[in-house]
Amino acid sequence: MREPIDPTGIQWLRVSPKLVLLRLLREGLGTVLVMAIFAIPLLFQAIGWWPGFPIWLAWLLLLAAFAVRIWRLLLVPRQVRAIGFAERDDDLLIRRGLFFQRVLVVPYGRMQYVDVGVGPLERALGLATLKLHTASPGTNALIEGLPTEEAARLREQLSALGESKLAGL
Repeated sequence: MREPIDPTGIQWLRVSPKLVLLRLLREGLGTVLVMAIFAIPLLFQAIGWWPGFPIWLAWLLLLAAFAVRIWRLLLVPRQVRAIGFAERDDDLLIRRGLFFQRVLVVPYGRMQYVDVGVGPLERALGLATLKLHTASPGTNALIEGLPTEEAARLREQLSALGESKLAGL
Protein backbone atom coordinates (compact mmCIF):
# COMPACT_ATOMS: atom_id res chain seq x y z
CA MET A 1 0.00 0.00 0.00
CA ARG A 2 1.32 3.43 -0.94
CA GLU A 3 1.51 5.92 1.91
CA PRO A 4 0.91 9.66 1.30
CA ILE A 5 4.58 10.59 1.77
CA ASP A 6 5.97 7.80 -0.45
CA PRO A 7 7.52 8.87 -3.76
CA THR A 8 5.58 7.58 -6.76
CA GLY A 9 6.77 4.58 -8.71
CA ILE A 10 8.93 3.09 -5.95
CA GLN A 11 9.12 -0.65 -5.41
CA TRP A 12 9.99 -1.04 -1.73
CA LEU A 13 12.18 -3.92 -0.60
CA ARG A 14 11.27 -5.35 2.80
CA VAL A 15 13.40 -6.51 5.69
CA SER A 16 13.37 -10.10 6.89
CA PRO A 17 10.24 -11.30 8.73
CA LYS A 18 12.66 -12.67 11.37
CA LEU A 19 12.93 -9.06 12.58
CA VAL A 20 9.49 -9.55 14.19
CA LEU A 21 10.91 -12.32 16.39
CA LEU A 22 14.00 -10.25 17.23
CA ARG A 23 11.92 -7.25 18.27
CA LEU A 24 9.47 -9.43 20.22
CA LEU A 25 12.40 -10.92 22.14
CA ARG A 26 13.77 -7.45 22.92
CA GLU A 27 10.35 -6.09 23.89
CA GLY A 28 9.65 -9.21 25.95
CA LEU A 29 12.86 -8.78 27.93
CA GLY A 30 12.01 -5.12 28.38
CA THR A 31 8.52 -6.06 29.58
CA VAL A 32 9.95 -8.37 32.24
CA LEU A 33 12.20 -5.57 33.49
CA VAL A 34 9.40 -2.98 33.50
CA MET A 35 7.03 -5.36 35.29
CA ALA A 36 9.68 -6.06 37.94
CA ILE A 37 10.17 -2.33 38.53
CA PHE A 38 6.43 -1.61 38.72
CA ALA A 39 5.94 -4.55 41.12
CA ILE A 40 8.32 -3.01 43.67
CA PRO A 41 5.54 -1.02 45.44
CA LEU A 42 3.50 -4.24 45.80
CA LEU A 43 6.52 -6.08 47.16
CA PHE A 44 7.31 -3.29 49.62
CA GLN A 45 3.65 -3.26 50.70
CA ALA A 46 3.64 -7.03 51.21
CA ILE A 47 6.75 -7.07 53.41
CA GLY A 48 5.64 -4.01 55.36
CA TRP A 49 8.27 -1.50 54.21
CA TRP A 50 5.72 0.87 52.67
CA PRO A 51 2.54 0.51 54.72
CA GLY A 52 1.11 3.94 53.83
CA PHE A 53 1.19 3.41 50.06
CA PRO A 54 -2.33 2.64 48.72
CA ILE A 55 -2.49 -0.94 47.46
CA TRP A 56 -5.00 0.01 44.76
CA LEU A 57 -2.53 2.53 43.32
CA ALA A 58 0.24 -0.05 43.27
CA TRP A 59 -1.99 -2.46 41.34
CA LEU A 60 -3.18 0.33 39.01
CA LEU A 61 0.40 1.28 38.15
CA LEU A 62 1.33 -2.36 37.50
CA LEU A 63 -1.73 -2.99 35.30
CA ALA A 64 -1.22 0.25 33.37
CA ALA A 65 2.43 -0.62 32.70
CA PHE A 66 1.38 -4.13 31.63
CA ALA A 67 -1.25 -2.74 29.23
CA VAL A 68 1.27 -0.39 27.63
CA ARG A 69 3.83 -3.18 27.19
CA ILE A 70 1.23 -5.53 25.65
CA TRP A 71 0.20 -2.74 23.25
CA ARG A 72 3.84 -2.32 22.22
CA LEU A 73 4.19 -6.07 21.66
CA LEU A 74 1.07 -6.14 19.50
CA LEU A 75 2.40 -3.32 17.30
CA VAL A 76 5.72 -5.04 16.50
CA PRO A 77 4.59 -7.07 13.43
CA ARG A 78 2.97 -4.04 11.80
CA GLN A 79 5.99 -1.85 12.57
CA VAL A 80 8.29 -4.35 10.86
CA ARG A 81 6.03 -4.49 7.80
CA ALA A 82 6.26 -0.69 7.58
CA ILE A 83 10.06 -0.79 7.14
CA GLY A 84 11.33 -0.69 3.58
CA PHE A 85 14.15 0.53 1.41
CA ALA A 86 14.63 1.25 -2.27
CA GLU A 87 17.78 1.72 -4.30
CA ARG A 88 17.56 4.40 -6.98
CA ASP A 89 20.16 5.69 -9.43
CA ASP A 90 21.42 8.53 -7.22
CA ASP A 91 20.15 7.77 -3.73
CA LEU A 92 18.82 5.24 -1.27
CA LEU A 93 15.33 5.62 0.21
CA ILE A 94 14.50 4.27 3.66
CA ARG A 95 11.00 4.26 5.06
CA ARG A 96 9.78 3.40 8.52
CA GLY A 97 7.07 4.26 10.97
CA LEU A 98 3.56 3.23 11.67
CA PHE A 99 2.01 6.25 13.33
CA PHE A 100 4.84 8.67 12.69
CA GLN A 101 5.97 7.79 9.19
CA ARG A 102 9.31 8.83 7.76
CA VAL A 103 10.91 8.52 4.34
CA LEU A 104 14.63 9.26 4.36
CA VAL A 105 16.58 9.97 1.18
CA VAL A 106 20.34 9.44 1.39
CA PRO A 107 22.27 10.54 -1.73
CA TYR A 108 25.08 8.13 -2.55
CA GLY A 109 27.54 11.02 -2.92
CA ARG A 110 26.91 12.10 0.70
CA MET A 111 27.75 8.74 2.26
CA GLN A 112 31.01 8.71 4.15
CA TYR A 113 30.98 5.05 5.12
CA VAL A 114 28.62 2.12 5.47
CA ASP A 115 28.59 0.04 8.64
CA VAL A 116 27.13 -3.44 9.14
CA GLY A 117 26.58 -4.55 12.73
CA VAL A 118 25.44 -7.83 14.24
CA GLY A 119 24.50 -8.46 17.87
CA PRO A 120 24.17 -11.86 19.53
CA LEU A 121 20.41 -12.18 18.94
CA GLU A 122 20.77 -10.93 15.37
CA ARG A 123 23.58 -13.41 14.73
CA ALA A 124 21.41 -16.27 16.01
CA LEU A 125 18.64 -15.26 13.60
CA GLY A 126 20.96 -14.57 10.65
CA LEU A 127 20.19 -10.84 10.62
CA ALA A 128 22.28 -7.68 10.47
CA THR A 129 21.81 -3.92 10.73
CA LEU A 130 23.15 -1.65 8.01
CA LYS A 131 23.96 1.94 9.01
CA LEU A 132 24.84 4.73 6.60
CA HIS A 133 27.05 7.51 7.91
CA THR A 134 26.94 10.96 6.37
CA ALA A 135 28.43 14.30 7.33
CA SER A 136 25.18 15.18 9.10
CA PRO A 137 25.05 13.85 12.67
CA GLY A 138 21.23 14.00 12.52
CA THR A 139 21.01 11.37 9.81
CA ASN A 140 19.49 8.23 11.26
CA ALA A 141 19.90 6.09 8.17
CA LEU A 142 19.82 2.50 9.28
CA ILE A 143 18.11 -0.60 8.01
CA GLU A 144 17.57 -3.16 10.74
CA GLY A 145 16.66 -6.79 10.09
CA LEU A 146 18.46 -7.48 6.85
CA PRO A 147 19.61 -11.01 6.12
CA THR A 148 23.40 -11.04 6.58
CA GLU A 149 24.07 -11.77 2.89
CA GLU A 150 21.85 -8.86 1.81
CA ALA A 151 23.53 -6.54 4.33
CA ALA A 152 26.99 -7.49 3.03
CA ARG A 153 25.85 -7.01 -0.58
CA LEU A 154 24.34 -3.62 0.20
CA ARG A 155 27.46 -2.53 2.11
CA GLU A 156 29.68 -3.27 -0.89
CA GLN A 157 27.27 -1.81 -3.43
CA LEU A 158 26.56 1.36 -1.46
CA SER A 159 30.26 1.89 -0.70
CA ALA A 160 31.10 1.58 -4.40
CA LEU A 161 28.25 3.90 -5.40
CA GLY A 162 29.25 6.40 -2.71
CA GLU A 163 32.84 6.48 -3.96
CA SER A 164 31.84 6.88 -7.60
CA LYS A 165 29.27 9.62 -6.87
CA LEU A 166 31.69 11.44 -4.54
CA ALA A 167 34.41 11.33 -7.23
CA GLY A 168 31.99 12.96 -9.67
CA LEU A 169 31.51 16.05 -7.46
